[in-house]
Amino acid sequence: MAKTAMAILGATGDLALRMLFPSLYFLELDGLLPEGMAIVGGSRTETDTAGFLAKVETSVRERSEGFFRDDCWKRLADRITYVSVDASQAPSFKALAAALAGAEEVVFYLSTSPSLYAATCAALTVHGLTGGKNRIVVEKPIGRDLKSSAAINDALGSAFSEDRIFRIDHYLGKEAVQNLLALRFANTLFEPLWNKVSIDHVQITVAESVGVGGRGPYYDEYGALRDMVQNHMLQLLCLIAMEPPASLEPESVRNEKVKVLRSLRPIEGRELDKRTVRGQYVRGVSDGESVPGYLEELGHNSETETFVALAAHIDNWRWAGVPFYLRTGKRLPSKASQIVIQFREVPHSIFEGSDLLANRLTIRLQPEEGISMTLMNKTPSLDRGGMNLKPLSLNLSLIDAFPGERRRRIAYERLLLEVIAHNTTLFVRRDEIEAAWAWVDGIEAGWERQGVSPAPYAAGTWGPSGAFALTERQGHTWYD
Repeated sequence: MAKTAMAILGATGDLALRMLFPSLYFLELDGLLPEGMAIVGGSRTETDTAGFLAKVETSVRERSEGFFRDDCWKRLADRITYVSVDASQAPSFKALAAALAGAEEVVFYLSTSPSLYAATCAALTVHGLTGGKNRIVVEKPIGRDLKSSAAINDALGSAFSEDRIFRIDHYLGKEAVQNLLALRFANTLFEPLWNKVSIDHVQITVAESVGVGGRGPYYDEYGALRDMVQNHMLQLLCLIAMEPPASLEPESVRNEKVKVLRSLRPIEGRELDKRTVRGQYVRGVSDGESVPGYLEELGHNSETETFVALAAHIDNWRWAGVPFYLRTGKRLPSKASQIVIQFREVPHSIFEGSDLLANRLTIRLQPEEGISMTLMNKTPSLDRGGMNLKPLSLNLSLIDAFPGERRRRIAYERLLLEVIAHNTTLFVRRDEIEAAWAWVDGIEAGWERQGVSPAPYAAGTWGPSGAFALTERQGHTWYD
């Protein structure tokens, strides 16, 4: 057995086949996997290694498109073995332990339901697989509220020390998200302006054009607030709002993120009506086609929100008084993730006859990654009636800037590489998770106390009318 091994439990599931094994293939293609690293797939599915490899190859071929190479696939396939493992049956882990015998350090990736995390940790402990440098990777959701999250974290902590627990949020593996750190802390241009004096407000949008599809039962249990805001969107907010860390060491970065979460002003009482919007899509038109509403897709009545918009405030010296608008939802007009930093207007205009637009920095995360800055510019002319100005954009397209990157990387590639290297910077610490849940739980509890039901919005639109009122109360407008 090689020095390093990775065991993927839930290996025949959608996440493993669609994301994890294709990511491992690309890491193999780039020569980034440690020499001799073994990969063990495990699940309840009764099959052998050959049958499992056939499934993995089919998935890798589909995901890699024009980048599939037979020699690379053979190298990856030679690393992979399969064992049958049932998380609810601790004795079945004996086969897994045998397959990993001799490995000096093992990465356990739980590509399973969070409801199985505790049983899996207990079984790994029984078979002596939790010691040394062995570490564990777990997917969201880490619970559905603070109480259940704490229970899961207790189970993880009983088997692995905190520095060996990797709570994964695939958004943190995106190049554009990681680039936020470089944008802020590698350029002296922005840091002096990155505060309440220069910035009017911030918008974070994560929009999806699809409905819930086959994720209906899961989504109905969580909703947009728990599914997207508690993790992805609050992580983006932290990267935008955090203080400069002393270094890129994992604890230094994560300490600053926790400070942001603990500074979030609770949204409660009368503020719920002013600072939150819940929505649920009904039948409408998407991409030119009529699509069903959420309840039609689900097949029963539900009070779960498919859209949420919030006006968040960070109560510290840097951001006091600056609203952070968060917006996410299903069946919106387009799939897009972006962050907009809206700067304040100039205090006095000397340009008569020209409407000045305040500078705006837009960071696009998907579908195309890029950065643009809106600046006022003189229009070329010989008019004697004054100087005419027009807003123009300075654009940085990451695809155009780095033409050598011929394909868009899967976010999991970076995250798997960091797990193998035992670098926790891009992963979420327990106190981060719990601080985020504490804030989100307050909103959920307020909605329940006040009987706030989701407002309907037609599929293919930007949410209920209340979402527009949310920003307009402060004289702001969403940027689509």
